[in-house]
Amino acid sequence: MEKEELQAIASQLKHPTGEKGIEMANMMHETNINMTRHSVQNLNISVGNTILELGHGNAGHAAFIFEQAENLKYYGLEMSELMFREARQINRNFVSQKQAFFSVYDGNTIPFEAASFDKIFTVNTLYFWQKPEELLSEIYRVLKPCGNFCLTFAEESFMKTLPFTQFEFELYSTEKALKLIEKTAFKIVYTENQTEKVKSRTGELVDRAFTTIVLEK
Repeated sequence: MEKEELQAIASQLKHPTGEKGIEMANMMHETNINMTRHSVQNLNISVGNTILELGHGNAGHAAFIFEQAENLKYYGLEMSELMFREARQINRNFVSQKQAFFSVYDGNTIPFEAASFDKIFTVNTLYFWQKPEELLSEIYRVLKPCGNFCLTFAEESFMKTLPFTQFEFELYSTEKALKLIEKTAFKIVYTENQTEKVKSRTGELVDRAFTTIVLEK
């Protein structure tokens, strides 16, 4: 692939736009669904929880979240206007019932009051954080005391094998992510490493190593 094509893929993964963005969102939903479900299950969601997700893509997984317990409220934040619109459309029933709420944000400041959420999670967004320490502090701020934050990302060793990650991506190993977290007030509950089979862009199955870190305020 040409450099321009690789840059375009990286850019769409970071901030989907246009028709290509919708295609990319559908592909991301399929390839990330196992990681997303794993993150949601690690949150131990209970009745009446208020949940925040950063970088939800098309949020095709929202129904799975609502299956976890009764009386939940789900809030999604996206930097992509297109993904905001797609998520609202796909989840229009939850939106109309005032169970799901979607907003656009700048990727740095979380537009909610302190101690607003019981659970927060994000999947495969860490690479795009502009100010990682500041965003973690923001997540800490909007989380309720004893609330959990689940951070899930594909390992640097795997991501390095993808040619487009040389553009726009800041890659993380488990160790690098833990060093970042240690600079915050978060308490690390546990860290888990897994490997899953995913389809590559050329259609073959490859092993993807990913990490889940569960934190507590």
